[in-house]
Amino acid sequence: MGIISRTRLVVLAFALALPVAYAASSIGAVTEALKRPAVEVKQPRRAVLIGAAQAGKRLVVVGERGLVLLSDDDGENWLQSSTPVSVTLTGVRFADANNGVAIGHAGVVMVTRDAGKTWSLTLDGRRAAELAVEAATALPDENEDKAALLADAERLVADGPDKPFLDVLVDGQRVIVVGAYGLAFVSEDAGKTWASWMTKLDNPRGMYLYAIRKRGDTLLLAGEQGLLLRSDDNGATFRSLESPYVGSWFTAEFAGDRDIVLAGLRGNVWRSVDDGTNWTQVEGANGASLASSTTLPDGGLLFGSQAGQLLKLDAGRLVTLNPQPLPPINGVHATPKGVIALTVQGVVPVGNGDAN
Repeated sequence: MGIISRTRLVVLAFALALPVAYAASSIGAVTEALKRPAVEVKQPRRAVLIGAAQAGKRLVVVGERGLVLLSDDDGENWLQSSTPVSVTLTGVRFADANNGVAIGHAGVVMVTRDAGKTWSLTLDGRRAAELAVEAATALPDENEDKAALLADAERLVADGPDKPFLDVLVDGQRVIVVGAYGLAFVSEDAGKTWASWMTKLDNPRGMYLYAIRKRGDTLLLAGEQGLLLRSDDNGATFRSLESPYVGSWFTAEFAGDRDIVLAGLRGNVWRSVDDGTNWTQVEGANGASLASSTTLPDGGLLFGSQAGQLLKLDAGRLVTLNPQPLPPINGVHATPKGVIALTVQGVVPVGNGDAN
């Protein structure tokens, strides 16, 4: 399925390192986790947590072993939601106050229609592999990539549901999920039905896709070994972008009409103010990999590092907000009352993201 970077599975704690555990376990164990509801946890806010989203006034957080936590008071108190799987969940997004999507290991995609109270499984790795085969088979015989794409898709079927989704974009009724080995799937009906996008991406080595972002009709995919893919027609076609760095990108943000910021391995942060034509390196991450980012209410960008640092982009460089490091940070999220960090030791409130 392509060349695999040895570093990519060790820099993001539970959020991205769990493929190692899956590789060492049997497919049967993964299948069982797909069928087993998440167990109730005594102290869920202290679990390994990875992603967060706002559902109206409700805060929804996801993490290890199928955990979904809900807070209606900006993180003061938490209630665990019931979920149909016990695989680790890596991300969550909401279209509005009620309709949301959570993703995770084993190719899991779950949807909620009631602000996270209940969840239903709409896609898993086994069905995703079947969709990849269908898409590759449907390509014209004269397509020079058909044989390779079909072989890769058939390999997904043979491997079983052992690969994670790593990011999700929710845009009205459209949902796009991306992940390991170039996984990319789209739903145009809020998660009811799915189709593969893998045949339209220039990713012949099956590089991991870690981040997807949208601005207008522009979609940006960022991933392993500097992979950058861009669509300017809302996903109809994609083209490769020249990357300013050959290491992995773990997160990306559109910071303005022509402003793009990429962050990833070994503290690499690069910024373009001309829509990706030219890039400037942003200093201040001190070599620690950046696994997550969020946009603050004032329009600023905040990053979380695997060294436990919260870093704000300020005047062209990164400024560390917390003098004492937190546990490794898997995710950051700005609530109406402040910022929370999602760490390997749970959720941590960290103020309002003000460098002062």
